[in-house]
Order: sequence, then structure tokens, then C-alpha cells
Amino acid sequence: MTDRRVIGPERSLGRITYPWSGLAVSLPVCALMGALTALAFAPYFVLPLVLVGFAAFALFIRHCGGSGSAFLIGWGFGFGQFLVGLRWISESFFVDADRFGALAWPAVLALSGFLALFPAFAAAATRYLGGRGPIAFLMFPGFWTLAEMARGVLFTGFPWNLTGYVWGFSNATLQPMSAIGVHGVGFLTVTICMVPLALAERYRLRPWAFAVTILVVPMIGAGFFWAFGAVRLANAETAGDAGLWIRVVQPNIPQDQKWDPDAATRHLQKLHDLSTSAASGRPRVVIWPETAYPYLYSDDVRFPEALLGSIPEDGLLLFGAVRASPGETAEVGGLLNSLLAVDHTGKVVADYDKIRLVPFGEFTPLKGFPGIAKLTAGDIDYVPGSDSSPLTLPALPPFRVLICYEAIFPSPKVNEERWLLNVTNDAWFGLSAGPYQHFLSARARSIESGLPMIRAANSGISAVVDGYGRIQQMLPLAVEGVFDTSLPSPIPQRTPYSKLGDMPTLIVVGILIAVGMTFRGKSQARRDELQADP
Repeated sequence: MTDRRVIGPERSLGRITYPWSGLAVSLPVCALMGALTALAFAPYFVLPLVLVGFAAFALFIRHCGGSGSAFLIGWGFGFGQFLVGLRWISESFFVDADRFGALAWPAVLALSGFLALFPAFAAAATRYLGGRGPIAFLMFPGFWTLAEMARGVLFTGFPWNLTGYVWGFSNATLQPMSAIGVHGVGFLTVTICMVPLALAERYRLRPWAFAVTILVVPMIGAGFFWAFGAVRLANAETAGDAGLWIRVVQPNIPQDQKWDPDAATRHLQKLHDLSTSAASGRPRVVIWPETAYPYLYSDDVRFPEALLGSIPEDGLLLFGAVRASPGETAEVGGLLNSLLAVDHTGKVVADYDKIRLVPFGEFTPLKGFPGIAKLTAGDIDYVPGSDSSPLTLPALPPFRVLICYEAIFPSPKVNEERWLLNVTNDAWFGLSAGPYQHFLSARARSIESGLPMIRAANSGISAVVDGYGRIQQMLPLAVEGVFDTSLPSPIPQRTPYSKLGDMPTLIVVGILIAVGMTFRGKSQARRDELQADP
């Protein structure tokens, strides 16, 4: 007699039977599961929804009709997750509602649909190589992680809301990023969600036993994350750089007024007043946010008095500005999104040009095709910078600059820099989830590298973060103000992630997929044997 537990369509998990349906049910249900997992990201952090969403998603992958069906339900899961997780993007279109408001939700839907292709390929690969057997549960975390890595690289990359960020509710639970980075943490997170399913299948668990397993295993996993972080933070050693004080300015200029020529003088005056308040104790270095300078910057134009008056004597002003590409006019050569360091005489002593640009915001992919256009004001594209070397200035230790979007990209490389500077303008996104998610990504860069970060944001969140990702001072969203801070020292030893990057995660993922394929081959051989001799 044929053993249907081996060669037939499997419809049970352990001793729990599920009535699996076709795509008419599985596609919308997986989209809902994806939407639920998005609520585990900042600022909500409803962590149990990760377990519910990924467990249900994996069950649908395993029991669907084939890799084609898996691709579709993977796309549905990704679409739901990105639609909810990225809905804040629509806020930017209403800054100029007359021109761009009608594009808000079509743009979010299109972006979510495109990004959903990455989970779709992960699901299809899991179903194709893992089949219907329980080994699919252990192969899925590897393919999911590879898909997230690919999302951060392909088509200019967009590594927003990576799975590892669901642990951002606590300083302690973020600390494993120092060893394995956000991708490694994401891999472990999805693995924790899959282990109860694999155990239930392997040991044919009864419903009550499965219920206990699906509660206990994630609690053990979360306990591991917390214990690792608690021990690391208990032994943390940080100190400020003696004698070096920095002022961070958050002007909170509304985005719809930011480039109004009639308001430019008023904006500079606000920046000046904030920079010079409590002048008797002014720090030597003042930092303004991304694109704080309200004109097109040019070396040929005399600095406004307000700008010069904001710079301490023998000190520096670091500020964001838009300028034309060197040797070109803006109309011909494109624009640069830059950070400039200026001394008290108005001389630019160092500069950095943003390398990673925002598609459709700062440049237009496939420009020239019908219907393809930039979705922000102005028709001129920005061009990327070419030099990512740390900046070295007389008054400051060497530092690496991250302008806005650049802070979301994991980067294990640490050279001679001693701290990170992130300038940004999140006023585009109002009080939505976007600025919170962006700030968490920036904090993760400090944990991965072991380097402190100073962050200056136009409308918030501005902060100083130590090499463990802990917030030392902060100005929240939609607040005008300044804070003065000493610059924390980097952690004493380089982090494992800064030495090895994502290589350990890739090795583990490769081994897991190889082992899964081996077991799948043995299982297939067993099926063939039973079919030949029932």
C-alpha cells in the first residue's frame, strides 16, 4: 500500500490538520500576514506579529501547488508588508499637493509591488528546492535573507525595514548587530519563527504541544537576544572626547517653505539665532542639517553675514547645501547634495558629496522613457559624488559622512574614522513612521561599526548616539531647538561585524540551503522507492 504520508499531498502540521485552499484564499491571507509583520517595525514594535505572519506565510509556501503559486503568494506577502511599512512615503507627495498629490498612493502601490518581487523569489526558491517536506521550514530563512540582501544592492538598493529592525524596541536586543549585522539578526529572527513548525512536523506534536512550542521557542530566542545585549552593555566602556563640544541645530523648517526664496533670509536668521544662543558657552563646532543652506551654493557668492556669524571663532560650521557639479552649471552638469565644512572666514575646508541618491527623488532612472519623471520639484537630476573617504579636520577626529538615505545601508567598512555624521531632512514625511524607521537604521550603523554618531535633522529626530546605539541626547520630531554635546569615543575594540561583515551569515545560509537540498534529495529517493514498490 502506498504510504500517503510520504508521497501524497501533505495537509497537516504534526497532528494538526489544515484545510489549505487555492490562490483565491492564500494570496489575500498572505498579503494580510505581510501587513501584520509591518507593524513590528518602528515605531510600533508589535513583535509577536512577526511570529504569526512568518509562520503562516511559511505554511502557505509549503502547501501551495508549486513554485509558481509560491511566487504569487510571496509577492502578496511582500506587497502587504511594504504597503503598510512604507505608507509614510505618501506624505512627501502632499508637500506640493497641487502638482504631486494625485501620485501619492499610485507611487506607494507601485513601489510596494516592485519590492514585493524579492519576497516572491524567496518563496519560489523555498518551494522549488524545499518541496512540501519540513525541510522547507529550515531553508526559508536562508532564502529570505538572500532576498533582503539583494534588495539592498540591486536597482540602486533599498534596504528599508529589514527584518532585523524589529528588535529596535530595546538597546539590549539590538546588540547582536555588532556581531552579525542587521542581516544576520534578520536571519536568526526568521529562523526562530520556523523552528516551532519544523519541530511540530518532525515529532508529530499534538495541538497542545505545538501551542507550547510556538510560545516557548520564540521566548528562548528573544531571551538570547536580550541576554547577549545585556552582557555587552554591562561591560560597555564609552567616554567623551575631552574638550570637544559640538552644537547640533534643528531648525524645524516646514518642507513646503524650505525653498521659498522670500523666506530664505528668515531661515538663515533662524539658523543663526539657534547657533549663537547662550553665546558665552558656544561649542567650537556647529552642525546644521541636510540642505540647510537655502540657496544654490557657489564659491563665487559671498557668504551671508548670518552664515558667518554662526561660525565660532577658530571653529567650524558643518552644513548641508545643494551646489552645481564642479566645472559645470547646474542645468548642464547636474546638482550635488553636499556637506560643507566652513571655517570662521567663510572658507570651505572640506566637503563631501552624497553618493547614494534617492531614485525618482534625486535622480530619474530610465529618464527619457514616456511617463518617467522626477517626483520632486525641479527637472534637474542630482549626480552622485565619487569619494567616500573619511573627512579629517583640525578641530575634529576623522569622521564618515552619511547624508540622509545613505544611513540605511549596512556598511561594515571602518577605516581611520572615529565617528559618523548623519545629516538629513525628514521634513518630507511629517510625523509619520518614516522618520522613526530612518533614525533606527542610523542607530544600527553605530552598533555595527562601534562608532558614535551625531545626527542633525531639519525637523527631527536629531541625536547623539554612542557606539552601542544608545541615545545620549535627542531632539524629537517637529521641535525647534539645539543641544550641545561632547563627542563619545568609539568602543575600545572593533566589532566582529566591522571585521567580517556579512560573510558569516552568508556561510551559514549557504550551509543551511545545501543541507536542505541534500535532505530533499534523500526524501525524493525514498518517494521514488515507495512508488516503485508500494
